[in-house]
Amino acid sequence: MKAIRRFSVRPVLPEPLRPLSELARNLRWSWHPETRELFQSVDPEGWRAAGGDPLRLLGSVSADRLAALAEDRRFRRRLAAAADDLHDYVTGRRWYQDQPAGLPAAVAYFSPEFGITAALPQYSGGLGILAGDHLKSASDLGVPLIGVGLLYRHGYFRQSLSREGWQQEHYPLLDPNELPLSLLREPDGTPTRVTLALPGGRCLHAYVWQAQVGRVPLLLLDSDVEDNGSGEREVTDRLYGGGSEHRLLQEMLLGIGGVRAVRAYCRITGHPEPEVFHTNEGHAGFLGLERIRELAEQGADFDAALECVRAGAVFTTHTPVPAGIDRFEAALVARHFADGAELPGIDVERVLALGREDYPGGEPNLFNMAVMGLRLAQRANGVSTLHGKVSREMFAGLWPGFDPEEVPITSVTNGVHAPTWVAPEVFRLGARQIGAGRAEDALAVGGSQRWDTVADISDAAVWELRRTLREQLVEEVRERLRASWRERGAGTAELGWIDGVLDPDVLTIGFARRVPSYKRLTLMLRDRERLTELLLHPERPVQIVVAGKAHPADDSGKRLVQELVRFADDPRVRHRLVFLPDYGMAMAQKLYPGCDVWLNNPLRPLEACGTSGMKAALNGCLNLSVLDGWWDEWYEPDFGWAIPTADGAAMDDDRRDDLEAAALYDLLAQRVAPRFYDRAAGGLPGRWIEMVRRTLATLGPKVLAGRMVREYVERLYAPAAEAHRSLDAIAARELAAWKARVRAAWPAVAVDHVEAVSDGPLNGTAELGSTVSLRVSVTLGELDPSDVEVQAVAGRVDSADRLSQAAAFPLKATGAVGLDGRRLYEGPLTLDRTGPFGYTVRILPAHRLLADGAELGLVAMPSSEGAGEAAGVLMR
Repeated sequence: MKAIRRFSVRPVLPEPLRPLSELARNLRWSWHPETRELFQSVDPEGWRAAGGDPLRLLGSVSADRLAALAEDRRFRRRLAAAADDLHDYVTGRRWYQDQPAGLPAAVAYFSPEFGITAALPQYSGGLGILAGDHLKSASDLGVPLIGVGLLYRHGYFRQSLSREGWQQEHYPLLDPNELPLSLLREPDGTPTRVTLALPGGRCLHAYVWQAQVGRVPLLLLDSDVEDNGSGEREVTDRLYGGGSEHRLLQEMLLGIGGVRAVRAYCRITGHPEPEVFHTNEGHAGFLGLERIRELAEQGADFDAALECVRAGAVFTTHTPVPAGIDRFEAALVARHFADGAELPGIDVERVLALGREDYPGGEPNLFNMAVMGLRLAQRANGVSTLHGKVSREMFAGLWPGFDPEEVPITSVTNGVHAPTWVAPEVFRLGARQIGAGRAEDALAVGGSQRWDTVADISDAAVWELRRTLREQLVEEVRERLRASWRERGAGTAELGWIDGVLDPDVLTIGFARRVPSYKRLTLMLRDRERLTELLLHPERPVQIVVAGKAHPADDSGKRLVQELVRFADDPRVRHRLVFLPDYGMAMAQKLYPGCDVWLNNPLRPLEACGTSGMKAALNGCLNLSVLDGWWDEWYEPDFGWAIPTADGAAMDDDRRDDLEAAALYDLLAQRVAPRFYDRAAGGLPGRWIEMVRRTLATLGPKVLAGRMVREYVERLYAPAAEAHRSLDAIAARELAAWKARVRAAWPAVAVDHVEAVSDGPLNGTAELGSTVSLRVSVTLGELDPSDVEVQAVAGRVDSADRLSQAAAFPLKATGAVGLDGRRLYEGPLTLDRTGPFGYTVRILPAHRLLADGAELGLVAMPSSEGAGEAAGVLMR
């Protein structure tokens, strides 16, 4: 029989146990060991059956057990201590509150997915886990963040395997009433709703659910509202599901509805209004349009409103390839922003212009969400140093005339929330060394560049910890593998071999991530015989644990999964190589600590950051990776290995994969495995243990999300808040008018002539330390000298006279405008480096409210006729 209606029946806790409800509903428990241990002690078996979810646990505990706990004085003392600790955590001063004045009163952080805990499955991969770690670290630091996302009733998907190893997807229905969520309600108790207008007079309504992530509220919009039509109710059905219009509606709800949800939350709770809006990837880009609409309702014109919105906006791109960006047909977007639909009063052509690919190589009939995100934000960043470089090259068309290195996209390298990802055993070892309080601060707040106290931990203690974690992973793998084979149709009698899968004394390698082709799940299979030799080596065997999900629509990714599964099913190697289906946070928290080596072999430079190796490193796992993402930035031979890349321009895909796979096998056979099995007296691998120490001491403080969030605050949020405050209505109108005037006048701006006068001979060579006086004649047309900056740009030159490692410095105007309308600028150029050296001059727009000279994408350079001196000056 099937129920005709479903309810969530919540337990009635005895009065002395009421604080358990608050502890269960604040997701700080997901990274606070003492709170988890408290819940586990309520009912150890029930805790295991509930998958470590406090709400599910409390819903299953018997009334007799609750009554007994209410009378247990020791338990009540522990409960009171945990409740007091949470209260102090949520209300006390933290890092942010001790910073100088001027930081934003609040920051709104928008993301399409958030990976907070397995008990709230609203994530698919790295983007969501990063967003969850961002919220948790903001909470630890006291940053007044408001998270904004969507509530997907089916989450992402659960993965299983068929008997043949083909990925199968399952979409269990999630009931918000059974999740650690509460409805945002108006003062009269009715649920808060946000509404979007759709074409044809339809509406899209959404409830706002709230999760509490420590100090940080997370607002999740849910379109499963009775007043919606069937199509509208399904807008938030699945993460990254549906067709183009479905995705567009999701992103409109996230961006436009998300701003409206933030306004409602601040109105109802009294939370300060955000001064900064942070868009985590382009999916939420429409939030800028909603903010423009708000200002237009207050009387601002579009251009002035755009300047206000840009000033307080931060845009983070995670995508190193154009194919990873959401793009919609312009006609589809126009239909949803035309008269009678969303954003009334805003010209749809102005909307389309923000996302149009109107640059060389672009497709003007497409609306690009990342392009809109960049045009609506004065500050933008990639997520590693290398990814920042890749992003500047990818989006250089938006800033014509500038070299890619000058494109105004910086980088903040991702980090991971250590209290979430560090195994309790690792934390306890550190706490014994420096005390629990200092260990918590070191993991959550960071600040110290090195964790030198790791050096004081004995070799025996480090090795005992590593073996304990490996042993726990072996048990976890066997349990999950047995469950997977049962799902694949195997009977108990067939599964005796699983008891011999993996060995807690064998070198263990982990590889787990999403399965797009560029991550190369099956690179390890290029030479199967050689891999088999490594797995079965008589003295130095290797074992590998693999996990990962392919997107439901990606059949090529599913074929990669099947290829790996079929190899892992081979009786010769199945005790040494396993594939675990349904990769998620719960599995990851066991996998990272239990591995000795974390493998990552993407196509360089297509890994924007790749934080899984960071989580592994925090547990003393060594990285073996292609120099991509964060590893390109921080790799040192002292604590890991770099897989050489074969990325020459003439290299075909198969040849490149063969070469890089061979390099991987060589590293494993000749360097990684020998070091692991090289045992001194007492059976300890001293050199391996030293690499573990160096990983923890040197990488540990760098990979923290606490470091990452502090960088966002200091380098992006604080300047954005200052810019936001500087742009009142009058200043915004003036800036918009100035930009319009400069753009209109720019075609007449020119560098007419450049002269160089040296204090020595200047016939192609010059002495180090000598000075060249530059005299530059320019035409500014209708612009004033105050509207521009004339710069000299000097640096090394290559054989084609292209500048690199260049530095720019301003030249000064001399005297009034000449009879011919030209102006003269002068300045000294000091020849401060040896070797091929050159310079050029240029004119940029200049205004006190610009964040960067390249912001407008306008520059005037010398023509070949007006350049005067040759570019290259040979130093000696």
